[in-house]
Amino acid sequence: MTSNLNTPIADFDVHRDYHSSANTDALCVHHVDININVDFIAQQLSGTVTLFFNRKQTQSVLIIDGRDLFIDNITDLHGQPLAYECEDVNPILGQRWLINVGLLITQVVVHYHTSPKAQGLQWLSAEQTLGKQLPYLFSQSQPINARSWLPLQDSPKARVTFNATVKAPLGLRVVMSANNNPVMPEDGIFTFSMDKPIPTHLLAIAVGDLAFKATGPRSGIYTEPGMLEAAVNEFEDTESMIQVAESLLGPYAWGRYDMIVLPPSFPFGGMENPMLAFMTPTLIAGDKSLVSTVAHELAHSWTGNLVSNATWRDLWLNEGFTTYFTNRIVEAVYGTEQAELEWVIEFGRLQEEIQSMPLVEQTLPANVQHRDPNLAFNRFTYDKASMFVHELESRLGRAAFDVFLLQYVNHFAFTAITTETFIDYAKQTILVEHGDKLSVDELNEWVYGQGLPAWYEGPRSTSFDKVDFALAQFISGTAANQLSITQWRAHHWQYFLSKLPLIVSQAMLLDLDEAFNFTGHHNAEIACDWYRVAVRNLFDPVLPALTEYLCKIGRGKFVRPLFIELQIAGYHQELKAIYAQARPGYHPSLQVQLDTLLQLEPSH
Repeated sequence: MTSNLNTPIADFDVHRDYHSSANTDALCVHHVDININVDFIAQQLSGTVTLFFNRKQTQSVLIIDGRDLFIDNITDLHGQPLAYECEDVNPILGQRWLINVGLLITQVVVHYHTSPKAQGLQWLSAEQTLGKQLPYLFSQSQPINARSWLPLQDSPKARVTFNATVKAPLGLRVVMSANNNPVMPEDGIFTFSMDKPIPTHLLAIAVGDLAFKATGPRSGIYTEPGMLEAAVNEFEDTESMIQVAESLLGPYAWGRYDMIVLPPSFPFGGMENPMLAFMTPTLIAGDKSLVSTVAHELAHSWTGNLVSNATWRDLWLNEGFTTYFTNRIVEAVYGTEQAELEWVIEFGRLQEEIQSMPLVEQTLPANVQHRDPNLAFNRFTYDKASMFVHELESRLGRAAFDVFLLQYVNHFAFTAITTETFIDYAKQTILVEHGDKLSVDELNEWVYGQGLPAWYEGPRSTSFDKVDFALAQFISGTAANQLSITQWRAHHWQYFLSKLPLIVSQAMLLDLDEAFNFTGHHNAEIACDWYRVAVRNLFDPVLPALTEYLCKIGRGKFVRPLFIELQIAGYHQELKAIYAQARPGYHPSLQVQLDTLLQLEPSH
């Protein structure tokens, strides 16, 4: 379904970041010095942040963002107090701090401490970790949670370099989205430097009982000791992925590509924090079937970290190109069949969301100007945008498209761009050099049109033919254990579950579960897909395992749809009981989203 909308909506400023109060167009922070102490007892960070800013206009007030931050005082570099005031904006954006900097100052020192309620930080007790001996802390700054643990201009438009000194309790390791030294200091004081400008949502920290092992000459894994070997084995192809990515988009600009595998409460599959990508342990399936997320976060090193979205409306520029780029890496490392399978599964997710998402939300630019930017993270900013990039490749031919892609990344490296910046660039490049293959109306229809263009057919893979045949047999009455499942991969099983009828009898569900042991499946993706089918059809035997799953895993991709399925199916009492049990283990940002989504009062 499409619309005739071929131009952007004009009732807002497409260049304004509606999710930051910062006056980056006048006084723009470009460097941050962080000096903080990690206090697990008080569950707070405390110390100073020094903001270095450029003056673009003659203004005497520097405006920064904060949410649930406590600012003790603000001074210049010489310790002289500066006047400041705090204004509440709204619960989503938090507060804005207005600092009187006169007409000469270009640095301010903010003395502050965080709240235990900071949405960008999760404090885990020792009992909530794998090792059960030491506490754990990790951040999640995207999209606008950096302001809850650092006072700064929290906008992707304000790219910053930073230095950091972090003091933690002895025996705990601190890592950040910067250069990390595998050697533990004896005094508990860790120092970091990021000399390349990054968007503020890529500022990251983790503190815990962390071991390290290399996976290649410029990559390695940090995680709890008990998970290290499994993680290294699962992600051993990282160096091969880096080499493939470099062959497409040029040299890797960040030095090292390390990863940290976090506790299960991490709310995302991965987070592309430069030099230290954050990963969920749900990727460790034992067969490398889910490692495309590693490729995805690596791909962000070019599309997202080098070339960034200027506002959260423009998220598709990060995620669409990265999702496409991920598929190219998977194809080169694991083969064409694997890449096709993942592309078809991706398209299936998009088709599912098309059926439930209001039309106005089905454009590439996210309709979030005056709303929670978390709503920008949907299948349209990821998968529709990826389909658009795939179509660009198809129209231009792979060789010509690869030339464009490399030129695009190099042209905008270390800058933040809007949708309209991309459109203008495409008009000057693709539409000039390949005007016979793509028109401006087709370009605008992809970007601003609702749903998918009428001409788009979507990907398919003959590898799914055997699944379609088995599915048809099962629906016609063949017992599950009589189906031919030879050489099925995880993606075949995901496809099978996604193509089951909406209504499946209890007997058929029991037959499937007895034959294939879906309940409690070791692959988190397959388990989630199965639980959705089971809940939708009121298959009560899964409820104990589903409860355990929702209490053990805090990844929003799994948690949100399963709670929604419980709600739609009428499991209201069960939902309340499961959520009350699971909620304390979820990341604070996910707690806030689920409280709103489920309209449940959080239990304390």
